[in-house]
Amino acid sequence: MSKNVKMVQSITSRNVDFAQWYTDLCLKAELMDYSEAKGFIIYRPYGYAIWENIQSYLDKKFKETNHQNVYMPLVIPESLFQKEKDHVEGFAPETAIITTTGVEVLSERLIVRPTSETLFCTHFAKIVNSYRDLPKLYNQWCSVVRWEKTTRPFLRGKEFLWQEGHTIHASENEARTEALNMLEIYKTLGEQLLAIPFVTGRKTEKEKFAGALETYTIEALMPDGQALQSGTTHYFGQEFAKAFDIKFQNVDNQSEYVYQTSWGVSTRLIGAVIMVHGDDEGLVLPPYVAPNQVVIIPIQSQNEDVQQATNQIYENLKAQGIRVFIDDSNKSAGWKFSEYEMKGIPVRIEIGPRDLEKGHVTIVTRYNREKSQVNVDEVALKMPDILKDIHENMLKHANDYVSTHTYVAKTYDEFKEYLKQGGYVQMSISGEDAEIQIKQETGATARIVPFDQTLFTNTCPVTGKKATQTVWFARAY
Repeated sequence: MSKNVKMVQSITSRNVDFAQWYTDLCLKAELMDYSEAKGFIIYRPYGYAIWENIQSYLDKKFKETNHQNVYMPLVIPESLFQKEKDHVEGFAPETAIITTTGVEVLSERLIVRPTSETLFCTHFAKIVNSYRDLPKLYNQWCSVVRWEKTTRPFLRGKEFLWQEGHTIHASENEARTEALNMLEIYKTLGEQLLAIPFVTGRKTEKEKFAGALETYTIEALMPDGQALQSGTTHYFGQEFAKAFDIKFQNVDNQSEYVYQTSWGVSTRLIGAVIMVHGDDEGLVLPPYVAPNQVVIIPIQSQNEDVQQATNQIYENLKAQGIRVFIDDSNKSAGWKFSEYEMKGIPVRIEIGPRDLEKGHVTIVTRYNREKSQVNVDEVALKMPDILKDIHENMLKHANDYVSTHTYVAKTYDEFKEYLKQGGYVQMSISGEDAEIQIKQETGATARIVPFDQTLFTNTCPVTGKKATQTVWFARAY
């Protein structure tokens, strides 16, 4: 079958309507469904399994770096939430508030957590006394609620699943190192699991997290040329510690405030995987995050030789820890091919009597729809390398896209022209005044301030003032 033949007709083409393509795919691939509460989604098993694989990867990394999982309450007393001024202002427009039990009005309103800094802070203040108690390296897996006006599955919802790390340290250097180390773990998640090349850097003052001194980010570039903030880490310094009186006795027996960080990624990563890799046939899942890595489709499943080969290959693959299943249902082979193309299963193995007579089976790789014949006895032996090649090629393809859609603008007109093409536009600007003007006039926002700073111009093309930093801009989700 030609690689250009469209097998799945019920999914809108990406080139026709990218947003509708994305929504069609979320529903048709059974990743999610809409719930009766507007803005809240149901994570269906296939979608939740992708999240579980992300969770498993990160949880292992967190524990390797001595972080411990905890769980904080769903609700925050309003008086507690009000303690950090910048934090309150940042989240006030999107907080859900419980005011009554249904029988009586509460004496104090309860905030449904949009994030948990305040809860961690009060806990830390109770349990830390000495430098010997530090550091505290905590993480929690939970959901949060933010009352978004416009929602889209996985990308922006009133409730989403995430992990939020919260740590306190005895020194500024240790806390800053923590924030940057977690950023590196997130970047590695993209490279090793999601086949997504995240660009990393610091957020501008205008774009940083409410209450943070510095925010660092991983950004992914989508095929429509828009950026997606995919995770953040924050250095709080002693701002929260002072607001919540988190002190410890240092080695000199002096009282001192702790230094703090927080960091998190969410189910937004599922949206990134869908958009970065998907095509007009449906999902294209990187093999290490895919719920099912291999599907075996026996042709003429009643044939004894086919049954034997199917079962043997299945057992051999399963013994290697490969996520594999057999579809020997009575549905047509064409339906099965279409279904698993749409669900993005990385490898399809077709086992038919004619192939077996020649001693081989047919393997189809989803990302490029290429077919090859592999000796029956070598399928299990070759599969790890096949999966590795798929992952590396998908990552290279995504990397190439970022490379060819990253521009340097030395004039404001150049900036606007590049922005029309979609992607990242680097420009050296004077500061927040230029950033605000760019957003108002073009809709582009500052995505990162790269760690490696090179000024492309001495003068800001927007304001005419002295350029002080280079910033990557893009339109964003």
